[in-house]
Amino acid sequence: MPTLGAMSNYLEHMVLNSALRGVAFSVPSTVYLALYASDPTDADTGTEVSSGGYARQVVDFSAPAQEGGKGTVENNAEIEFAVATANWGQITHMGVRDAATGGNLLFHGELNSPKIIAEGDQFRVLAGHLKIDLD
Repeated sequence: MPTLGAMSNYLEHMVLNSALRGVAFSVPSTVYLALYASDPTDADTGTEVSSGGYARQVVDFSAPAQEGGKGTVENNAEIEFAVATANWGQITHMGVRDAATGGNLLFHGELNSPKIIAEGDQFRVLAGHLKIDLD
């Protein structure tokens, strides 16, 4: 599974404004894992899966730890998407977002190998297999 090390433009601006300019940043109480058929990019322009029973899933992360000189968090529990009721196509990227629908992209990254999700398939991420690194 991927390491989502790319921070979105939105989150970069929020962090910089908060840390260096004293501008308040409303931290989301819940974050969601989204699946993409193309790179969402820092500008949040990718193609998110949108059919066949797809819905973003809540993800809970561990407390940060230092690994290889980077601050790292990982998912605490398995993330399980619904069984696809139609073909979702090839999943190439994942992103962490601040809302169940709409909202803002926070982090994104590429899967180590793309996964084709056909009708009847289910996408899962085992506990500890989704990481976010900051350096």
